[in-house]
Amino acid sequence: MSRRVVFAPDSFKGTVDAADAAAALARGWRAERPDDELVLRPMADGGEGTLDAFAAAVPGAERVALEVAPPAPGQPVVGTSWLRLPDGTAVVELAATCGLGLVDPLQPFDAHTSGFGEAIAAALDSGATRLLLGLGGSASTDGGTGALTVLGARFLDGDGRPVLLGSRGLASVASVDLSGLRALPPGGVLILGDVTNPLLGPSGAAAVFGPQKGADAATVDVLEANLARLAPLVEAAVEPPASGALAEAPGSGAAGGTGFGLLAWGASMGAGARLVAEAVGLADALAGADLVVTGEGRFDGQSEAGKAPTEVAALARAAGVPVALVAGSITADASAFAASVALVDLAGGGAAAMAEPVRWLEAAGAALAREHA
Repeated sequence: MSRRVVFAPDSFKGTVDAADAAAALARGWRAERPDDELVLRPMADGGEGTLDAFAAAVPGAERVALEVAPPAPGQPVVGTSWLRLPDGTAVVELAATCGLGLVDPLQPFDAHTSGFGEAIAAALDSGATRLLLGLGGSASTDGGTGALTVLGARFLDGDGRPVLLGSRGLASVASVDLSGLRALPPGGVLILGDVTNPLLGPSGAAAVFGPQKGADAATVDVLEANLARLAPLVEAAVEPPASGALAEAPGSGAAGGTGFGLLAWGASMGAGARLVAEAVGLADALAGADLVVTGEGRFDGQSEAGKAPTEVAALARAAGVPVALVAGSITADASAFAASVALVDLAGGGAAAMAEPVRWLEAAGAALAREHA
């Protein structure tokens, strides 16, 4: 009997984008069950691949190319793009301007978000009436100060001089002036966040995400101290004052604290995966499906906090559709899924899985098809 199977993975960061991951899983499935109806809906959650997801899902979307500043000293200028939607909305992805994949070697003290600010400014200059800003996969922990500086904010040391870009500069910040920030577009600014972490503390930007950006334990402590120095200065500069502490807001720790900086500008926090799911029509695709296959590079404790597989699973369960998970590695409880496959298990190790991710994604698709024959 023919089945309808929906493939809705996120990207497997650093190895395969979401569209290629969905295609590989589908090829593996079709090799075992050639008569099934396979529907591909690549996902994203605000991080890497968000621009691609909107570009594929929204008819008439147009990529606008630009070059932005290097995301860290010694790195090349970044050729990237933002996305213009037919209704005047602009989609800008932080990972495409100052993401982890653009900094080699990693520079936790000096990586910054100014390129992200340049892309935002370019979208505003072109007449964007609304901004959707994808956060995730950042290489920096600068609290969004690089981006805000491009947009007109001033971060000054005790002598009234602009501080250095990156976390390093935050160690000497003594005053913050947000009065020169560009006005928000008429339709507002919505952050497409992939995490709910606050700015500071044991679940904050430095403690949780610093190690991904090259920070050892001592460096994490310094990154945390620098953000803690910045936070009250920014909050005191916000006009009119925020109704609550921005540093404690869910998602303020996203992208090395860029969520915090954007909230101070006046942006609103949204759930990136949910908005992408709406854009790609995932709920409609699930109608009449027998199974949905989702996944990401690493399924861990952070996956429950707004990541794409969690959103896909929620929509699928609401529709009464079983959900299977494929991930590069699985370190969190996956018992809620009807089936789960880790590429590291199929390949015999992490290095082998990352060396040939498409091969092992196809193998995972085939394994799931056999299991659900």
